[in-house]
Amino acid sequence: MDVVETGDKYQVVGLVGLPNEKGEKILNYPVIGDDRDLPGLVKKNKNILIGIGQIQSPSLRKKYFHKILKLGGYLPEIKSPNANISKHAKVNTGSITMHGATLQAEVCVGKNCIINDHTLLEHGAVVGDHSHISTGVIVNGDAYVGEGSFVGSRSVIQEGVSIPLYLVVPMGTVLKRNKSK
Repeated sequence: MDVVETGDKYQVVGLVGLPNEKGEKILNYPVIGDDRDLPGLVKKNKNILIGIGQIQSPSLRKKYFHKILKLGGYLPEIKSPNANISKHAKVNTGSITMHGATLQAEVCVGKNCIINDHTLLEHGAVVGDHSHISTGVIVNGDAYVGEGSFVGSRSVIQEGVSIPLYLVVPMGTVLKRNKSK
């Protein structure tokens, strides 16, 4: 994993298996360190963003989430100004709500989650910690997405349906009843 400088804050960028050297650039930002430098970077700036996505497993996101917290870092809730988030919704630490997402009243998004572009989380929906809700997903009212799950683009979860921990829901899936592993 490399750390790139983004102005006066640091962004953690996950590039597993792609070694980069200090001074190289990622998306035009200079690499300022790697995993070994993380303790010093956290001391210098407490606000950290985990930029590692997930499909099969949330293990890398979870690993760095806990490592950053242990080092004394803070993972703020990142909310796009183009997201529609009810004042009665709760988004927890380290979670990211992206452009065009809509979170209705009484929605609860756990820690270290990704709520991708144009996702709709209806009233009372719950997304467990370390989950990734991909683009254009609809999670209807009072549905529950278990911790560490991945819900693929354009999937729909019917109201009241619960999906278990660490489930991968393939792109375009329509879940009309509770799903088991």
